[in-house]
Amino acid sequence: MSNLKLTLACWDYDRTRALFDGRVKPAGVDLDLWSARNVGEIMERMLRDRQFDVSELGITYYLRSLELMDAPFIAIPVFPNRFFRHSAIFVNAEKSIRSPRDLSGRRVGELLRYGHDAGIWAKGVLSDEFGVTASSMIHYVGGMDRTGTHPDWAPLAPPADVIINRLAADQGLDRMLESGEIDALFTAHIPPSARSSPDRVRRLFTDFEDVERDYFRRTGIFPIMHTVVIRREVYERNRWIARALLNAFEEAKGLAMKAYNAGDVFFNAQSMIPWFVSLRENNHALMGDDFWPYGIAQNGNAIETCLRYHREQGILKREYRIEELFAPETLS
Repeated sequence: MSNLKLTLACWDYDRTRALFDGRVKPAGVDLDLWSARNVGEIMERMLRDRQFDVSELGITYYLRSLELMDAPFIAIPVFPNRFFRHSAIFVNAEKSIRSPRDLSGRRVGELLRYGHDAGIWAKGVLSDEFGVTASSMIHYVGGMDRTGTHPDWAPLAPPADVIINRLAADQGLDRMLESGEIDALFTAHIPPSARSSPDRVRRLFTDFEDVERDYFRRTGIFPIMHTVVIRREVYERNRWIARALLNAFEEAKGLAMKAYNAGDVFFNAQSMIPWFVSLRENNHALMGDDFWPYGIAQNGNAIETCLRYHREQGILKREYRIEELFAPETLS
């Protein structure tokens, strides 16, 4: 019997590269792989056109699709993009923002949309750890350099208690942050002004690595940005592919981890980063050997926290159990 042919789109990460170069193949599946220079293009094509059978998707987009789009996708517990987001909060250095609590009542920028993965986690941390809720800030949504007409492929009705302002087409969040029109910015991308004018624009947490390591030490959470989804009609016709794909992503990640762990203090052919071995050993000491886990068992706390943040920030209107989000074949 011939293999099932599926299109799969995701970014070319080290943990997915073995799928792209053919070292890993899902059992019973022939993959037609697609990538892009910008992972946002992949998400747009999946949300707008359902272009792929399987695709990387922001966890926020996936959760919104459950309520706004008649649940067109089913996820598998693969998380190709994770990032600590204390480092995703930038402030105007002249606005007397000396602690996270000083953001209450301030004007804050949101890159492209109110509900974006980096902002969800950053605002969640501010609420949990410093009492600064999303509704206590005034939100300005737009592009980094100019706003234009960026479409929202999973439109959100603004929460009633959150003030959201859309920028004009010629306005950009970076200029507004540098000039002081906004006080802070939540963004997955470093604003250009943070490099060109570091005396005016800086991170809220200047010692962000120490802060993020402490956060993981206390919570065990490595924040999830993206997951992998299957078009629901494709999954329903071939439910076995959920497990086959999960296994393949696990195997590809395992090869990346093997490369990451290769070499010693005298010879490291896997990275150009100076003192890489020291970094690797510090990460293992804090996060263990499998610090980028897939599956449900090791991600329950991160997923539950993610769901709670989406409810608290008005993205989700109902509560979901973890078992509702992922294909049953992948839960064990």
